[in-house]
Amino acid sequence: MKDILKKLRKYEIRIRKAINSQMQGDFHSIFKGSGLEFDDVRSYQYGDDVRSIDWNVSAKGHGTFVKTFKEEKEQNVFFILDVSASQNIGKKGQQKLDIGKEICALLSISAIKENSQVGLICFSDQKEKYVKPGKGLKHSFNIVSNVFNLEPKSKQTDLAKGIHFTLNLLKRKSVVILISDFVDENYEHDLKALARAHDLVVIQVSDKRETTFPNLGIVPLHDQESGKTVWKNTSSGAFRKLLDQTYGDRQKELEKFCLRNQANYTNIRTDEDYVPKLIRLFKVRNKMRKSG
Repeated sequence: MKDILKKLRKYEIRIRKAINSQMQGDFHSIFKGSGLEFDDVRSYQYGDDVRSIDWNVSAKGHGTFVKTFKEEKEQNVFFILDVSASQNIGKKGQQKLDIGKEICALLSISAIKENSQVGLICFSDQKEKYVKPGKGLKHSFNIVSNVFNLEPKSKQTDLAKGIHFTLNLLKRKSVVILISDFVDENYEHDLKALARAHDLVVIQVSDKRETTFPNLGIVPLHDQESGKTVWKNTSSGAFRKLLDQTYGDRQKELEKFCLRNQANYTNIRTDEDYVPKLIRLFKVRNKMRKSG
Protein backbone atom coordinates (compact mmCIF):
# COMPACT_ATOMS: atom_id res chain seq x y z
CA MET A 1 0.00 0.00 0.00
CA LYS A 2 2.89 2.38 0.76
CA ASP A 3 4.31 1.81 -2.74
CA ILE A 4 0.91 2.43 -4.31
CA LEU A 5 0.42 5.69 -2.40
CA LYS A 6 3.95 6.83 -3.27
CA LYS A 7 3.27 6.19 -6.97
CA LEU A 8 -0.07 8.02 -6.82
CA ARG A 9 1.45 11.04 -5.07
CA LYS A 10 4.13 11.23 -7.76
CA TYR A 11 1.46 11.20 -10.50
CA GLU A 12 -0.65 13.81 -8.72
CA ILE A 13 2.31 16.20 -8.32
CA ARG A 14 3.16 15.71 -12.00
CA ILE A 15 -0.41 16.48 -13.09
CA ARG A 16 -0.66 19.62 -10.97
CA LYS A 17 2.74 20.93 -12.11
CA ALA A 18 1.90 20.37 -15.76
CA ILE A 19 -1.50 22.02 -15.51
CA ASN A 20 -0.21 25.02 -13.57
CA SER A 21 2.69 25.61 -15.98
CA GLN A 22 0.61 25.14 -19.13
CA MET A 23 -2.21 27.34 -17.88
CA GLN A 24 -0.07 30.06 -16.25
CA GLY A 25 -1.44 29.17 -12.84
CA ASP A 26 -5.04 29.83 -13.88
CA PHE A 27 -6.24 26.39 -12.88
CA HIS A 28 -9.78 25.51 -11.96
CA SER A 29 -9.83 21.98 -10.65
CA ILE A 30 -11.84 19.31 -12.39
CA PHE A 31 -13.50 18.86 -9.01
CA LYS A 32 -14.58 22.41 -8.18
CA GLY A 33 -18.29 23.07 -8.27
CA SER A 34 -19.42 24.12 -11.73
CA GLY A 35 -22.64 25.74 -10.54
CA LEU A 36 -23.64 28.71 -8.41
CA GLU A 37 -25.13 28.74 -4.93
CA PHE A 38 -27.15 31.45 -3.18
CA ASP A 39 -25.01 33.88 -1.19
CA ASP A 40 -26.94 36.99 -0.09
CA VAL A 41 -29.22 39.83 -1.25
CA ARG A 42 -28.39 43.45 -2.13
CA SER A 43 -30.28 46.52 -3.33
CA TYR A 44 -31.41 46.49 -6.95
CA GLN A 45 -29.18 48.54 -9.28
CA TYR A 46 -29.95 49.77 -12.77
CA GLY A 47 -29.04 47.06 -15.28
CA ASP A 48 -29.56 44.10 -12.91
CA ASP A 49 -31.40 41.12 -14.36
CA VAL A 50 -35.02 41.35 -13.18
CA ARG A 51 -35.07 37.54 -12.94
CA SER A 52 -32.68 37.78 -9.97
CA ILE A 53 -35.07 39.95 -7.91
CA ASP A 54 -35.92 38.34 -4.56
CA TRP A 55 -39.64 39.12 -4.42
CA ASN A 56 -40.08 37.76 -0.89
CA VAL A 57 -37.50 40.18 0.57
CA SER A 58 -38.63 43.06 -1.66
CA ALA A 59 -42.26 42.60 -0.52
CA LYS A 60 -41.29 43.66 3.02
CA GLY A 61 -41.32 47.26 1.78
CA HIS A 62 -37.70 48.30 2.29
CA GLY A 63 -36.85 48.52 -1.42
CA THR A 64 -36.13 46.13 -4.25
CA PHE A 65 -33.49 43.46 -3.63
CA VAL A 66 -31.72 41.02 -5.93
CA LYS A 67 -30.18 37.67 -5.03
CA THR A 68 -26.40 37.35 -5.25
CA PHE A 69 -24.66 34.08 -5.94
CA LYS A 70 -21.20 32.69 -5.38
CA GLU A 71 -19.38 29.86 -7.09
CA GLU A 72 -19.87 26.48 -5.47
CA LYS A 73 -16.65 25.59 -3.69
CA GLU A 74 -17.55 22.10 -2.63
CA GLN A 75 -18.44 19.41 -5.09
CA ASN A 76 -19.74 15.88 -4.82
CA VAL A 77 -17.52 13.48 -6.78
CA PHE A 78 -18.61 9.90 -7.35
CA PHE A 79 -16.58 7.15 -9.02
CA ILE A 80 -18.03 4.14 -10.84
CA LEU A 81 -15.26 1.56 -11.37
CA ASP A 82 -15.82 -1.50 -13.56
CA VAL A 83 -14.04 -4.50 -11.98
CA SER A 84 -15.46 -7.25 -14.22
CA ALA A 85 -13.20 -9.97 -15.66
CA SER A 86 -13.04 -8.42 -19.15
CA GLN A 87 -10.70 -5.91 -17.51
CA ASN A 88 -8.07 -8.61 -16.90
CA ILE A 89 -6.30 -8.04 -20.23
CA GLY A 90 -2.78 -6.71 -20.60
CA LYS A 91 0.65 -7.27 -19.08
CA LYS A 92 0.86 -8.38 -15.47
CA GLY A 93 0.52 -5.34 -13.23
CA GLN A 94 -0.57 -3.27 -16.24
CA GLN A 95 -3.90 -4.83 -17.08
CA LYS A 96 -6.96 -2.71 -17.82
CA LEU A 97 -8.15 -3.29 -14.25
CA ASP A 98 -4.79 -2.17 -12.79
CA ILE A 99 -4.86 1.06 -14.81
CA GLY A 100 -8.52 1.69 -13.93
CA LYS A 101 -7.76 1.26 -10.23
CA GLU A 102 -4.76 3.62 -10.42
CA ILE A 103 -6.76 6.35 -12.18
CA CYS A 104 -9.66 5.97 -9.75
CA ALA A 105 -7.36 6.21 -6.72
CA LEU A 106 -5.35 9.10 -8.16
CA LEU A 107 -8.39 11.22 -9.03
CA SER A 108 -10.12 10.43 -5.73
CA ILE A 109 -7.06 11.68 -3.80
CA SER A 110 -7.06 14.84 -5.96
CA ALA A 111 -10.78 15.37 -5.36
CA ILE A 112 -10.45 14.97 -1.60
CA LYS A 113 -7.59 17.50 -1.58
CA GLU A 114 -10.05 19.95 -3.18
CA ASN A 115 -12.35 19.39 -0.19
CA SER A 116 -14.86 17.39 -2.25
CA GLN A 117 -17.20 14.75 -0.92
CA VAL A 118 -15.98 11.56 -2.64
CA GLY A 119 -17.83 8.26 -3.01
CA LEU A 120 -17.20 5.04 -4.93
CA ILE A 121 -18.96 2.01 -6.33
CA CYS A 122 -17.01 -0.92 -7.77
CA PHE A 123 -19.26 -3.14 -9.87
CA SER A 124 -19.29 -6.17 -12.17
CA ASP A 125 -22.85 -7.36 -12.83
CA GLN A 126 -23.47 -6.67 -9.14
CA LYS A 127 -22.36 -4.23 -6.47
CA GLU A 128 -18.87 -5.39 -5.47
CA LYS A 129 -17.97 -2.50 -3.15
CA TYR A 130 -19.66 0.70 -2.10
CA VAL A 131 -17.85 3.45 -0.21
CA LYS A 132 -20.19 6.11 1.12
CA PRO A 133 -19.22 9.69 0.13
CA GLY A 134 -16.94 11.36 2.65
CA LYS A 135 -14.08 13.84 3.10
CA GLY A 136 -10.62 14.02 4.59
CA LEU A 137 -7.30 12.20 4.49
CA LYS A 138 -8.59 9.13 6.34
CA HIS A 139 -11.42 8.77 3.80
CA SER A 140 -8.98 9.05 0.90
CA PHE A 141 -6.86 6.21 2.36
CA ASN A 142 -10.05 4.18 2.83
CA ILE A 143 -10.96 4.55 -0.86
CA VAL A 144 -7.45 3.63 -2.08
CA SER A 145 -7.35 0.64 0.26
CA ASN A 146 -10.77 -0.62 -0.88
CA VAL A 147 -9.90 -0.22 -4.56
CA PHE A 148 -6.60 -2.10 -4.43
CA ASN A 149 -7.68 -4.84 -2.02
CA LEU A 150 -10.90 -5.71 -3.84
CA GLU A 151 -11.37 -9.27 -5.09
CA PRO A 152 -14.56 -9.27 -7.22
CA LYS A 153 -17.11 -12.02 -6.55
CA SER A 154 -18.48 -12.04 -10.11
CA LYS A 155 -16.73 -12.09 -13.48
CA GLN A 156 -19.70 -10.78 -15.49
CA THR A 157 -20.42 -7.21 -16.64
CA ASP A 158 -23.61 -5.18 -16.36
CA LEU A 159 -22.82 -1.51 -16.95
CA ALA A 160 -26.50 -0.53 -16.93
CA LYS A 161 -26.94 -1.94 -13.42
CA GLY A 162 -23.93 -0.01 -12.05
CA ILE A 163 -25.17 3.22 -13.64
CA HIS A 164 -28.73 2.62 -12.39
CA PHE A 165 -27.44 2.12 -8.83
CA THR A 166 -25.63 5.47 -9.04
CA LEU A 167 -28.69 7.29 -10.43
CA ASN A 168 -30.83 6.05 -7.53
CA LEU A 169 -28.13 6.85 -4.98
CA LEU A 170 -27.13 10.43 -5.86
CA LYS A 171 -29.65 13.05 -4.75
CA ARG A 172 -27.72 16.18 -5.81
CA LYS A 173 -25.82 16.99 -8.99
CA SER A 174 -22.32 15.53 -8.84
CA VAL A 175 -19.23 14.98 -10.93
CA VAL A 176 -19.55 11.29 -11.87
CA ILE A 177 -16.41 9.59 -13.19
CA LEU A 178 -17.12 6.28 -14.92
CA ILE A 179 -14.05 4.08 -15.55
CA SER A 180 -14.60 0.98 -17.69
CA ASP A 181 -13.58 -0.79 -20.90
CA PHE A 182 -17.26 -0.53 -22.00
CA VAL A 183 -17.28 -4.08 -23.35
CA ASP A 184 -21.02 -4.53 -22.79
CA GLU A 185 -24.41 -4.03 -24.46
CA ASN A 186 -27.59 -2.06 -23.77
CA TYR A 187 -26.21 0.51 -21.35
CA GLU A 188 -26.64 3.63 -23.53
CA HIS A 189 -30.10 4.56 -22.21
CA ASP A 190 -28.87 4.61 -18.59
CA LEU A 191 -25.64 6.39 -19.57
CA LYS A 192 -27.70 9.12 -21.26
CA ALA A 193 -29.78 9.54 -18.09
CA LEU A 194 -26.56 9.79 -16.05
CA ALA A 195 -25.18 12.49 -18.39
CA ARG A 196 -28.41 14.50 -18.11
CA ALA A 197 -28.57 14.34 -14.31
CA HIS A 198 -24.87 14.81 -13.53
CA ASP A 199 -21.55 16.19 -14.76
CA LEU A 200 -20.29 13.01 -16.45
CA VAL A 201 -16.68 12.08 -17.19
CA VAL A 202 -16.14 8.87 -19.17
CA ILE A 203 -12.71 7.20 -19.02
CA GLN A 204 -12.45 4.18 -21.32
CA VAL A 205 -9.51 1.85 -20.66
CA SER A 206 -8.34 -0.36 -23.53
CA ASP A 207 -5.48 -2.68 -24.47
CA LYS A 208 -3.77 -2.75 -27.88
CA ARG A 209 -4.18 -6.52 -28.26
CA GLU A 210 -7.94 -6.00 -28.44
CA THR A 211 -7.59 -4.33 -31.84
CA THR A 212 -4.19 -5.61 -33.07
CA PHE A 213 -4.58 -9.33 -32.44
CA PRO A 214 -1.92 -11.29 -34.41
CA ASN A 215 -2.89 -13.72 -37.21
CA LEU A 216 -2.18 -17.02 -35.45
CA GLY A 217 -4.58 -19.28 -37.37
CA ILE A 218 -6.95 -21.47 -35.33
CA VAL A 219 -6.16 -21.05 -31.64
CA PRO A 220 -7.99 -21.55 -28.30
CA LEU A 221 -9.18 -18.29 -26.71
CA HIS A 222 -10.28 -18.02 -23.09
CA ASP A 223 -13.32 -15.86 -22.31
CA GLN A 224 -12.55 -14.15 -18.98
CA GLU A 225 -16.19 -13.54 -18.07
CA SER A 226 -17.78 -16.87 -19.02
CA GLY A 227 -14.71 -18.94 -18.11
CA LYS A 228 -15.09 -20.93 -21.36
CA THR A 229 -12.42 -21.70 -23.95
CA VAL A 230 -13.44 -21.40 -27.61
CA TRP A 231 -11.46 -22.15 -30.78
CA LYS A 232 -11.27 -19.23 -33.22
CA ASN A 233 -9.65 -18.72 -36.63
CA THR A 234 -7.74 -15.51 -35.88
CA SER A 235 -6.73 -15.18 -39.55
CA SER A 236 -10.29 -15.08 -40.89
CA GLY A 237 -11.96 -11.90 -42.13
CA ALA A 238 -14.97 -12.60 -39.91
CA PHE A 239 -12.77 -12.65 -36.79
CA ARG A 240 -11.03 -9.38 -37.76
CA LYS A 241 -14.42 -7.77 -38.42
CA LEU A 242 -15.68 -8.93 -35.02
CA LEU A 243 -12.65 -7.33 -33.34
CA ASP A 244 -13.33 -4.03 -35.11
CA GLN A 245 -17.01 -4.08 -34.16
CA THR A 246 -16.33 -5.05 -30.54
CA TYR A 247 -13.50 -2.63 -29.86
CA GLY A 248 -12.60 -0.17 -32.64
CA ASP A 249 -16.13 0.82 -33.71
CA ARG A 250 -17.42 0.79 -30.14
CA GLN A 251 -14.76 3.27 -29.05
CA LYS A 252 -15.73 5.71 -31.84
CA GLU A 253 -19.43 5.34 -31.00
CA LEU A 254 -18.81 5.98 -27.31
CA GLU A 255 -16.80 9.11 -28.09
CA LYS A 256 -19.61 10.41 -30.35
CA PHE A 257 -22.18 9.56 -27.68
CA CYS A 258 -20.28 11.61 -25.08
CA LEU A 259 -20.01 14.56 -27.47
CA ARG A 260 -23.77 14.48 -28.15
CA ASN A 261 -24.59 14.28 -24.45
CA GLN A 262 -22.07 16.88 -23.19
CA ALA A 263 -19.98 14.36 -21.27
CA ASN A 264 -16.17 14.49 -21.16
CA TYR A 265 -14.46 11.50 -22.77
CA THR A 266 -10.94 10.13 -22.92
CA ASN A 267 -9.53 6.74 -23.94
CA ILE A 268 -6.48 5.42 -22.10
CA ARG A 269 -4.47 2.42 -23.26
CA THR A 270 -2.67 0.13 -20.86
CA ASP A 271 0.69 0.55 -22.64
CA GLU A 272 0.74 4.36 -22.52
CA ASP A 273 1.50 7.03 -19.94
CA TYR A 274 -1.99 8.11 -18.88
CA VAL A 275 -0.95 11.35 -17.14
CA PRO A 276 -0.89 13.49 -20.38
CA LYS A 277 -4.40 12.24 -21.23
CA LEU A 278 -5.67 13.23 -17.78
CA ILE A 279 -4.00 16.66 -18.10
CA ARG A 280 -5.78 17.16 -21.43
CA LEU A 281 -9.05 16.17 -19.77
CA PHE A 282 -8.50 18.77 -17.01
CA LYS A 283 -7.74 21.46 -19.61
CA VAL A 284 -10.88 20.70 -21.65
CA ARG A 285 -13.03 20.86 -18.53
CA ASN A 286 -11.40 24.14 -17.51
CA LYS A 287 -12.25 25.69 -20.90
CA MET A 288 -15.83 24.46 -20.60
CA ARG A 289 -16.15 26.09 -17.15
CA LYS A 290 -14.86 29.41 -18.48
CA SER A 291 -17.11 29.43 -21.53
CA GLY A 292 -20.05 28.32 -19.34
